Amino acid sequence: MSIAELLADQRICICVGAGGVGKTTTSAAVALGLAARGRRVALVTIDPSKRLAGALALDQLGNEPQTLSRAHLAPTGIDLRGEVCAMVLDPKRTFDELIEQLAPDEATRDRVLANHIYREISGAIGGSHEFTAVAKLYELDRTGAYDAIVLDTPPSRNTLDFLRAPERLMQFFDAPALRLLLGPAGIGARVAQRTGGLSLIRRLIGVDLLAEISLFFAAVGGLIAGFRAQASAVETLLRDPGTTFVLVTTPEREPVREAIEFGSHLRGAGLTVGQLVVNRTRLAGPALRRAGDQAELERSLNDALGERLGTIVAGSAAREARLAQRDRNAVATLAEGLPGVAQTLVPLLDLSLSELETLGAMTRELFAAEGS
Repeated sequence: MSIAELLADQRICICVGAGGVGKTTTSAAVALGLAARGRRVALVTIDPSKRLAGALALDQLGNEPQTLSRAHLAPTGIDLRGEVCAMVLDPKRTFDELIEQLAPDEATRDRVLANHIYREISGAIGGSHEFTAVAKLYELDRTGAYDAIVLDTPPSRNTLDFLRAPERLMQFFDAPALRLLLGPAGIGARVAQRTGGLSLIRRLIGVDLLAEISLFFAAVGGLIAGFRAQASAVETLLRDPGTTFVLVTTPEREPVREAIEFGSHLRGAGLTVGQLVVNRTRLAGPALRRAGDQAELERSLNDALGERLGTIVAGSAAREARLAQRDRNAVATLAEGLPGVAQTLVPLLDLSLSELETLGAMTRELFAAEGS
């Protein structure tokens, strides 16, 4: 099955993989290919670097979807019948928006957002970045404004962060030990009062820390049910038949190993790994399987080009042959490690191309190639 066939009926595509394998360009190419088929696509990244903006030849992207004009995307050479709307997720701002949605009234919303404790930890709570990413997917999907949503994830060695994020977030808010330590009548309060630590902290930072902690838990406590409902909805979305994961790798040993590990984790969690994209392959290289092949090639090249140039060209051909064989072995290893997952093989693209030309070339490779 090709990527075009896979994504024809999918609403959400989540691209995962190790760093440096071309995942962001692949995500952008998937979005562009879907837009070429008449769909309105939201392309979302939570990678704090500017990789997606660079792949799209933009100076920057914001926290709201930005529609890319046909004139801007013209250098890709892709004829668009739909639209691509791109954005880079600001986890802190998205978490604030989630609080705004869950708060029962404006007063509660304002108390939480103004709380010093919330402002300091909302972007650092375990699972908050991943949770806000999938929560944004859920929000965008619910609007009905997009035919498809493509998520470019940050490089990660633990793809299951997305699955565990709601659970980790709820563990933070529900942790009995945290409440016991930090609550206004808890151990932390008694220790601080006995040692004079409370007044010292107030003098140093100008904030009544325990009062802020008390207000934080009082304000957020009323939103816990909403967080639970949102977490449940997000988990349902990830497991929906309309959601698929595209695993991106290159033929090098470590990315191949990580791809198999990622894919196994995802499938073990009951999620759909719909496609494996193997970038930068050299499978069109020569197949020199024996020493005699190399010697024969060198003799032929020496006769045609002269000994010095013929030897150089033969050496280059031999290196390409080794790389091509490595890539064949990698494809076989991936097929064995992730049986039943369709593969799309993308050749090493011309490095002299501009960002948008590269994006266009990647799109054509992904959507023209037949899955193996």
